[in-house]
Amino acid sequence: MTAMPEAAAVTRAPRPRTTPPVWLVVALACAGQFLVVLDMSVVNVALPSVRAELALSEQGLQWVVNAYAIAFAGFMLLGGRAGDLYGRKRMFLVGLGLFTLASLGGGLAQDGWQLLVARAVQGLGAAVLAPSTLTIVTSTVPEGAARARAIATWTAVGAGGGAAGGFVGGVLVDVWSWRWTLLVNVPVGAVLLLGALWWLTESRAGDGRRLDLPGAVLVTAGLAATAYGISQTEAEGWTSTATVAPLMAGLTLIGVFLLVEARTAAPLMPLGLLRRRSVASANVAMFLSGSAMFCMWFFMTLYAQNVLGYSPTEAGLALVPSSLAIVLASKAAPRFMRALGERNVAVLGTLVAATGFAWQSTMSVDGDYVVTIMIPGILMMLGAGLATTPLAALATSGAAPGEAGLVSGLVNTSRTMGGSLGLAVMSTLAAARTAGSTGREALTEGYALVFRTGAGVLVGGAVVMLVWLPRRVPAAVVAVPGAVSGVVPVAVPVPGEAGDEVGVGVEAEAEAGSEAETGGKFSAE
Repeated sequence: MTAMPEAAAVTRAPRPRTTPPVWLVVALACAGQFLVVLDMSVVNVALPSVRAELALSEQGLQWVVNAYAIAFAGFMLLGGRAGDLYGRKRMFLVGLGLFTLASLGGGLAQDGWQLLVARAVQGLGAAVLAPSTLTIVTSTVPEGAARARAIATWTAVGAGGGAAGGFVGGVLVDVWSWRWTLLVNVPVGAVLLLGALWWLTESRAGDGRRLDLPGAVLVTAGLAATAYGISQTEAEGWTSTATVAPLMAGLTLIGVFLLVEARTAAPLMPLGLLRRRSVASANVAMFLSGSAMFCMWFFMTLYAQNVLGYSPTEAGLALVPSSLAIVLASKAAPRFMRALGERNVAVLGTLVAATGFAWQSTMSVDGDYVVTIMIPGILMMLGAGLATTPLAALATSGAAPGEAGLVSGLVNTSRTMGGSLGLAVMSTLAAARTAGSTGREALTEGYALVFRTGAGVLVGGAVVMLVWLPRRVPAAVVAVPGAVSGVVPVAVPVPGEAGDEVGVGVEAEAEAGSEAETGGKFSAE
């Protein structure tokens, strides 16, 4: 009689799950990052179609981009901390689930406000998802050459998402409609969710600290209110209640956020970090740079379609050279950094971008593609690629090894927040110059003013960098690049064998990139 229970017990025992191949885990994480980065650019070419169908104003149109960017920036640090505390797989699933559901809601939106809410939820999902993607890669792949190859693949996939967004969006709009720039995420997200549920294993590095949810809500709401107030100035004026009320509310919320951060035990943004010259100066520089650079894709797309008459696919293809330029410049930046120093490369990159902005401001209603879009676009993005890597390296060089990830997230947040406020200001300037006209000449004048203003902001940023940034990063700190439009580079000391420093940087990744194309190469060597 005793044999029966034992047999039953044996049959009920769970079968051990086969350990998934490392390349498959890396592929899942990279696919999640691809979706996040793709969605920051894929919607741009759909904006004219969105405006036509949902009757959005020029100011309302900016919020299709800004709702995503503000939520992404405001909750990014919170998302990274949540992954540490509650598990990277869990946060990957939560973030991807939110992102996928919000994509469905946005694709089915029947009114402008519905689309904007969906985009904000998408941004929240991306903020939870994005930090987990890189952490899953680094926690899965053993340290050393194998991890360098995996990070190289993660970087390349993110860069590919940014570069492909315009073209993919244009094709989707031309073949189906603007709604498919969002709906395409639904089947892809569903497949990734199933794959992550089955193949990913849980990992965490919690230290008992609590999530600073009040801080994340305050800074996101403050930024959104401030951007909304700025966008109201063109229609209502600076002294109207419709402008002053949201501006005051936004500034108050940001003030309360700073107060909360100063008093909480586990702040979202430790204010003490900003007392360090390298951290403070690099974040201010990134904020100024982002306020101009973030607008480039938005207004170039509108100019190509609304003035030059490009189709969505043609507009997406027109921006491919500039998308590739930022990838190439990011890869080349470390070579220049060794020869010229981090500060000088950041200044050089910013001035190159300013030259591109100034050139773009000479646009005309019948501009030639090569002279009016391709060359200035390449200059703008070459400059962005050259400037971003040294700025991130300088910012993280002022942090202790255990703070590198936090400071990297802070640099990301500064850049995206600068971009969100910059887009609000630039859209207001363009709308004020066009005075409500939809004629090609008026639109061109408005867009040209934006690029002239951007050039001025970048020249001012270059002066700030030259005066305030430290000259060089300490020799023991090496750059680890992140995906374009995703996570910016992190500078971390990587210990090697026998006390040597092993650089998991751009050089190592470039050499390993060809090997990284074959998934089986990720196993420990």
